Amino acid sequence: MIEKNSDLNQFFGDIKWLFFDLGSTLIDETDVYKSRCDYAMKQKNIKPEEFMAKVYEATKTSPTAIKSAAQYYDVILPKWDHRMEKLYEGTKNVLETLSGKYRLGVIANQSMGTQERIDNWGIGNYFEVVVASAEAGCAKPDLKIFNLALEQAGCEPDETIMVGDRLDNDIAPAKLLGMKTVWVRQGFAKYQSINNENERPDYIVDDIAELVNVL
Repeated sequence: MIEKNSDLNQFFGDIKWLFFDLGSTLIDETDVYKSRCDYAMKQKNIKPEEFMAKVYEATKTSPTAIKSAAQYYDVILPKWDHRMEKLYEGTKNVLETLSGKYRLGVIANQSMGTQERIDNWGIGNYFEVVVASAEAGCAKPDLKIFNLALEQAGCEPDETIMVGDRLDNDIAPAKLLGMKTVWVRQGFAKYQSINNENERPDYIVDDIAELVNVL
C-alpha cells in the first residue's frame, strides 16, 4: 500500500482509465440505509442498538449488511428505493476534475436502469463505459464483470484503477486482475478490516473528495 507521503504521480503514472463503484462510493445511500433499518426494527420491535450491532457485524463480510441483519430477525425488507439516493457532496467535482486527465467508467452492482439514474444525477456524461450487474448478467466480485468493462474500454488491467468502498467486492477482485486500487471508506465500509494481502488497497481515502488530491 502506498504511504500518504509517497510519489503518487510515479506510482499512478501509467494509468489511463478510472473505474468507479457507485453505491457508497459516488452515491450517498445513507437515507436508504436509515429507512431500511427503521423498517426492520419496527416490524419486530427491535431496539436500535441491538439491530445496529447486527448490521455492523454483518458489514464485515456482507455487501448487503442490513438485509443480512433483517434476515436474522426474519424480516423481509421492501424493495430498494433509489429515489432516496443522492450524490456525495464532492462527487461532481471529482468527476469533472479527473475526466480531464483520465477516461472514466463504472463497474457496479446495480438494478436495472443504471445509465438513466446517473444521467438524472447529472454525471452520466462523464463515463464512457458503464457496466452494471443487472444488465451484464454477472455481479461483483465475479471477475467477469471486471473483464467485461476492460473489454469495452479496450484497456489492460495495469492501465486502470478501481475506486470502490468494498474490500471484498471492489478491491480484491480488481487486484487479482492486476488493476490498481483505491479504497473509499464511506458508508458501512468504515467497519470493514483488511484481512489479507488480497484485500490490501494501493491507497485509502476517507472521502470521495480526496481523490482529486491523489490522482
